[in-house]
Amino acid sequence: MNPASYTAVDSLSFIFDAGMSLKSSNFQEGQYKTNAKNSSFDYIGMQFRLHPRLGMTIGYTPFSTVGYNFTRTKSIENSSDVTISNNFYGDGGLQQIFGGLGFKIFDKLSIGANIGYLYGKLKYQTTATLSNGGDRTITYNTVSISSYHASFGLQYTQPINKEDEMTLGLTYSLGHVLNGHDTQGTQITNGSNYSVVSEQQINDSYGIPHIYGAGLAWKHKKNLTVEADYTLQKWGGVKYNNRTDLYQDRTKVAVGAEFLPKEYGRNYFSRVRYRLGAYYANSNLQIPVAQSMVEGPKEYGVSFGFGLPLKLYQRNSVLSITGQYIHAKPSASDMLSENRFVLKIGLTFNEHWFMKWRVN
Repeated sequence: MNPASYTAVDSLSFIFDAGMSLKSSNFQEGQYKTNAKNSSFDYIGMQFRLHPRLGMTIGYTPFSTVGYNFTRTKSIENSSDVTISNNFYGDGGLQQIFGGLGFKIFDKLSIGANIGYLYGKLKYQTTATLSNGGDRTITYNTVSISSYHASFGLQYTQPINKEDEMTLGLTYSLGHVLNGHDTQGTQITNGSNYSVVSEQQINDSYGIPHIYGAGLAWKHKKNLTVEADYTLQKWGGVKYNNRTDLYQDRTKVAVGAEFLPKEYGRNYFSRVRYRLGAYYANSNLQIPVAQSMVEGPKEYGVSFGFGLPLKLYQRNSVLSITGQYIHAKPSASDMLSENRFVLKIGLTFNEHWFMKWRVN
């Protein structure tokens, strides 16, 4: 989250990190309920030191994802035997390849930057079908993105005494209009005899926000770390399909702690890292409902996990397992709510690549 922290990597380590998530979501809208299960790849990265004051990270991570497919059917007004079925489909996402540097200006102060390349394609489609075999209407939107992403960080650590220290972190991500191509169209067809297509091309119709972050961490010896983070995403005025009124600013507050009984204890469980966290965030969405704009759902989340040491040969590797519960609470009673259960699995290999071997 903060590229200034890359300077913390030690001179002997080459760190390789990867993670994935397994998710089960329970959705409810009024009297209707459903469950969806899926998995996702979260990140892959490498970190190493280039100089006693310079650390580097190279990584790949999904930036955003789209995935839904559902249908609703309702009666047509003034018709007792004809219904209309609407199918809503979305697929795709954006990926990010990035490289970052962290530079230690002084022993207590570091700065850093990430520069990434964003790319990908998102597909949206809505199909309206009449039960009496009439015309079918397909509305589609395909977005191709090829742009950049940049973020910056600062980190300052102040010892309090021999056993305690405080660290302050500040981050900023650059918001801008994404370089993209948008193909929007409507197709009306009866499935066999005729088909009419109306299509247009739109460029640069989506954007990403400026993001500001601040965090404070207290570390006691090497056993206990307690942290608090605040994030402000300036979504207000950001483009979505060439509109600038569908977003609002989003804030997120998160707290967390990690406890390590003994770094080099003989008992295995004394070397396990125990982790606990919680967060709250409002939605960045404004949803048009009945001539007015309604705020999207608020999110509450809690998590608990372990960092399990895996000492393989000369490597100090860690298997991280975290369980997370997230509740999305809508602002209106008839909107979609969600209870999401997530299992996150991460594997960190710490290779001793830069050790100088000596023979007596």
